[in-house]
Amino acid sequence: MSPASTGASSTLGAASPVIAPSSDTRLTPGGPGYRRMSFALFLAGVATFALLYSTQALLPLISDDFGVAASEASWTVAAATGGLALFVLPMSALSERFGRRTVMTASLAVAVAVGLLVPFAPSIGALVALRAVQGAALAGLPASAQAYLAEEVRPRALVTAIGLFVAGNSVGGMSGRVITGWVAQMWGWRASVGVIGVIAVGCAVAFRLLLPAPRHFKAGSLRPRVLLGTVRTHLSDPLLRRLYAIGALFMTVFGGVYTVIGYRLTGAPFGLPQGIVGSIFLVYLVGTVSASTAGRLVGRLGRRGALYLAGGTTTAGLLLSLAASLPLVLLGLVLITAGFFAGHAVASSAVSKTATQGRAQASALYQSAYYIGSSVGSTVGALAFHANGWTGTVSVGLLAVLGVVTITVLGSRAARVAARPVAAH
Repeated sequence: MSPASTGASSTLGAASPVIAPSSDTRLTPGGPGYRRMSFALFLAGVATFALLYSTQALLPLISDDFGVAASEASWTVAAATGGLALFVLPMSALSERFGRRTVMTASLAVAVAVGLLVPFAPSIGALVALRAVQGAALAGLPASAQAYLAEEVRPRALVTAIGLFVAGNSVGGMSGRVITGWVAQMWGWRASVGVIGVIAVGCAVAFRLLLPAPRHFKAGSLRPRVLLGTVRTHLSDPLLRRLYAIGALFMTVFGGVYTVIGYRLTGAPFGLPQGIVGSIFLVYLVGTVSASTAGRLVGRLGRRGALYLAGGTTTAGLLLSLAASLPLVLLGLVLITAGFFAGHAVASSAVSKTATQGRAQASALYQSAYYIGSSVGSTVGALAFHANGWTGTVSVGLLAVLGVVTITVLGSRAARVAARPVAAH
C-alpha cells in the first residue's frame, strides 16, 4: 500500500464516518447538478433516437430511390438497431473500465460522424452498412447512461431520472421523424438525414459540456472472465430475465408499427404526402409524458400493475389502428406510443434497481434485448405487411403484447410462491 493510501486509511477510519462516501452525496431532484445532468442526458437521448431511426419515416422514399421493396428498405432501420444490440455489451464493459461519461462522449462523436456520411450512400447496401456502423457506435449510450444514473442519483429518484432519459428518446424519435418528413418532401431523403446529422452534432456538444463529472464511479476490470461471470450472474436472475424479455417484446411492437406506418399512410385509402406522414410522429410527445411519469405510475400500481396497464394500453391502440378512419388510426398510434414508453421506462428502471453489481452489464443486456426486439419488429413487421397488409403487422404486435402479459403473470406467481415460506415463518 502506498503512503498516500495509508494516510487515507488512517484518516478515514472507524472514528471518522462522516467523511466516508455516502448516498447523501448522490444527485437528487432540486439539488445542485441534477438539472444539468437531466438536461444533458435528455439531449443524449434526443441524439440517440434521432440518429438511430433517422431513416424510418423515409422508407417509402428510399424504396423508390433504390427500387427496393419495404422488406429490403426496412434493413436501414434493422441494421442500426441490430448493430446497437450486438455492441451494447462490449461497450458497457468499456464504460466499466474507462468511465460512463467518456464512453458516452466517444459513442456520440463516432455516431455523429457516420451520420454526416449517410446522405452520400451510393446504394442500398452501402446505406445499410453505414447504418450498422452507426448503430454499433450508439451502443455506448443507453447502457452507460442507465449505469451513470444508478451510480449518481439517489435510489428514490432513479425511476424519474431514467424516465427523463427515455423521454429524451421519445423527443428525438419524434423530432427526427417530423423534420425528415418535411425536409424530404421538399429536398429528398438525403437532405433529411443530413439535417438530422447536423442537429445531432449540437446535441453531442451540449451533452459533453453539461454532464457533471461522475463522483461515484469505480473502475472495473476488462478481463473476459470477469465480464462473462457478471453476465452469467445477471442471466441467472429470473427477475432480470423477465425484464429483458418484456423490453424486447414491447420494442417488437413499436419497431414493427413505426417501420410500416409510413407505407400504410402514404398508400390507399389515406394517400398522405410525406410531410404529413412525418408529422404523424408528433404522437411521440405522448411517449415523453408517459415515460417521465412512470415513477408515479409505479408508486400507485406497483411495477406489475404498471406493466399490465402499459400492455393493455398498447393492445387497445393496436386494435384501433385497424380502422379505415384516419382519426382512429391516429388515436391508436397515441395509445401504442403511450403504452410502449411507459412499459419501457418501468422495465428499464427495474433493471437498474435489481442489479446491485455490474450495473452497466445489466443495463447492456436489457438494451441488447430491447434493440433485438426492435430489429425483429422492423423486419417481421415489414414482412407481415408485405404478406397481409396492416392486419399482419398488427397481428405481430398483438402476439408480442400477449408475451408481455404472460411473462408478467408468471412473475406475479413466482413472487407469491417466493413469499409463502416467509409468511409461514
